[in-house]
Amino acid sequence: MSEKEIGIKPLGDRVVIEPIEQESRTESGLYIPDTAKEKPQIGLVVAVGEGGENEDYITVEVGQKVLFPKYGGTNITMNGVDYLIIEFDDLLAIVE
Repeated sequence: MSEKEIGIKPLGDRVVIEPIEQESRTESGLYIPDTAKEKPQIGLVVAVGEGGENEDYITVEVGQKVLFPKYGGTNITMNGVDYLIIEFDDLLAIVE
């Protein structure tokens, strides 16, 4: 998915992430109600800003899975899809 498709082009050192929701059932088959689900902390990078003064500063690419803090960034909904806009420095790790 490109920046044009989602309608968001992040500025500076910001990254747009589409959070990946956790499973709604446990391994034993029990359903988890929405009120008991934890906020997702892993997401898919869908757009990356140009970076700051040093273009090599941002080291994530579109399509990578990343780990981000539970309470960080700015949540936004575009075309019915939830996204998180977060600064690159706030990302915790790339998930392999």
